[in-house]
Amino acid sequence: MNSVSLIGRLTRDPDVRYGAASQNAVARFSIAIDRGKDKNGEDRGADFPNIVCFGKTAELVERYVTKGRLVGITGRLHTDSYEKDGRKIYTTEVYADRVEFLDRGDRQNGAPGNGSYGGGYSQNAPAPAGPSVPDGFSSLTDDDIPF
Repeated sequence: MNSVSLIGRLTRDPDVRYGAASQNAVARFSIAIDRGKDKNGEDRGADFPNIVCFGKTAELVERYVTKGRLVGITGRLHTDSYEKDGRKIYTTEVYADRVEFLDRGDRQNGAPGNGSYGGGYSQNAPAPAGPSVPDGFSSLTDDDIPF
């Protein structure tokens, strides 16, 4: 079984491109996943897996997710290789079937954020609706995120 579930924060805004012939959207980004602390209380660092999503999921990620946002990813591992300068290069990526938006966010254009209360989008999900920041919450900016 090839199944992956991850939670982390985007390290940069998603890079979304469209196929020339099919016009299918492909979004690429990476997330930072904290490894926690060791038995001595020392920080063990973080992992930074590359994430790829396709179609409607990629379009929704482009529209509603920015650097620093907390997301949950469900998908599968995909490994590949290619030749560069006579050397074989191996890659490992997570192909996301579902991207769950776990915190509230606000893009510059006022697009609505969606949270862990069922927020998150997969290939066949409808676009989110509702206010950009719920009552009792304040919006975050890139300056509020520590990385």
